[in-house]
Amino acid sequence: MLDHQGWKSRAAGLSFRNKAFIDGRFVDAVSGRVFDSINPATGEVLAQVAECDGADIDLAVAAGRRAFEDGRWSRMAPGARKAVMLKLADLIRANLEEMALLDSLDMGKLVTDAATIDAPGSAHFFQWYAEAIDKIYDEVAPTGPGDLALVRRVPLGVVGAVVPWNFPLDMATWKAAAALAAGNSVVLKPAEQSPLSALRLAELAAEAGVPDGVFNVVPGYGATAGKALGLHMDVDCLAFTGSTATGKLFMQYSGQSNLKQVWPETGGKSPNIIFADCEDLDVAADMAAFGIFFNQGEVCSANSRLYVERSVKDRLVEKLIARATAMQPGDPLDPASRMGAIVDEKQTQGIMRFVEAGKQTANLVAGGSRVTVNGKGCFVQPTIFDDVRHGDPLARDEIFGPVLSVIAFDSEDEAVRMANDSIYGLAASVWTDNLSRACRVSDRLHVGTVSVNTVDALSAQTPFGGMKQSGFGRDLSLHSLEKYTALKTVWIKYRT
Repeated sequence: MLDHQGWKSRAAGLSFRNKAFIDGRFVDAVSGRVFDSINPATGEVLAQVAECDGADIDLAVAAGRRAFEDGRWSRMAPGARKAVMLKLADLIRANLEEMALLDSLDMGKLVTDAATIDAPGSAHFFQWYAEAIDKIYDEVAPTGPGDLALVRRVPLGVVGAVVPWNFPLDMATWKAAAALAAGNSVVLKPAEQSPLSALRLAELAAEAGVPDGVFNVVPGYGATAGKALGLHMDVDCLAFTGSTATGKLFMQYSGQSNLKQVWPETGGKSPNIIFADCEDLDVAADMAAFGIFFNQGEVCSANSRLYVERSVKDRLVEKLIARATAMQPGDPLDPASRMGAIVDEKQTQGIMRFVEAGKQTANLVAGGSRVTVNGKGCFVQPTIFDDVRHGDPLARDEIFGPVLSVIAFDSEDEAVRMANDSIYGLAASVWTDNLSRACRVSDRLHVGTVSVNTVDALSAQTPFGGMKQSGFGRDLSLHSLEKYTALKTVWIKYRT
């Protein structure tokens, strides 16, 4: 792994792909307009990126449709499609430092996290779905003599994917890898705050052998490019990760257009419940801090509500304060830094509005300030509020920043009731050394993933997604392939 100077030198030598990638080549936006991609750690403009809109979405969807209909990918032999995606996984690994830097520079995450988690994860997920391609079987339904009923899973056609800025490469991969493995064409709209890694991914996909028109990347704003993709009459499926409000818009766009499938994975306000029978409070504190401060708290499943049994609350809060004090923000390119920059000025100001309001309603015990690094940037200290009321916006609204709310409870029923009292249902964590309690509480929590004695557990093998207003889309695992395929029955009568 590079040191601080090594990362800075590597970053200085980067060139950025700043045009849309449509039908196998980089092109300017039809309008000729561009927008600035800004490094939130320094305020510097990294690149001027093509600002695509409806006209560019039309071109990308048309390219995807042509590729799908002529079968260059959709009817490619499973083994051949698998080989291409395996090569793409290898190319991501071969360019790992570059991919990590693109996300770190573009949205402020620690480059060491991007290099050890995000970029390797992207390669892993492409490899995992590649390996699944030739291991998914269709079905033969039970029928009488003279009838053969085949139940097949077939690709949908053109899949639109709109992804957020917090994990730019990984979120693009979670959508694209499964959709491509199923044989679809993809039109990806990355977040305007973080388009650079998606554009480089498209170039690597072409190098790996993904045919022209199969994987298109169209950067632009949500209100123009994103909306155009959601309303497009020739998009068969729209996969989205982002805010609940925007997810609801995409559901509306489907009804206003062609009833395309929409798979939203939206907001969260995940509870972390720590019972007094958790023997190792140090481990619980370590993971509670990780669960809210990792990636600057810009995680949809961040464990931002901490419910602690009253008898151990003060001890745990002391441990959390020590951990927050040791996790102050620093230069994202410095391996010694423990937290990076917030994605942009708008998000930073939004976080600080919650913090300033919280100072009037709760007990601020750590952090609470916006800071700079080398006199620049969008940085917020890891912040902890104790004695938060359950109805306080600190405990109810998705802040999407490094802000933890601590609430005491006195009984298991009370903890479960407060944990479930949310419009969101993405994830939850439970800490206990009582197996029966772990199973009992997990059963009662209305969320998509319950992590017991850890936080935010996920893998390629397990589905990720939520309930309630966290949406109903599922990424990862073989189950996510169901989003990108349709069941097709072929019924054959034959002479007996």
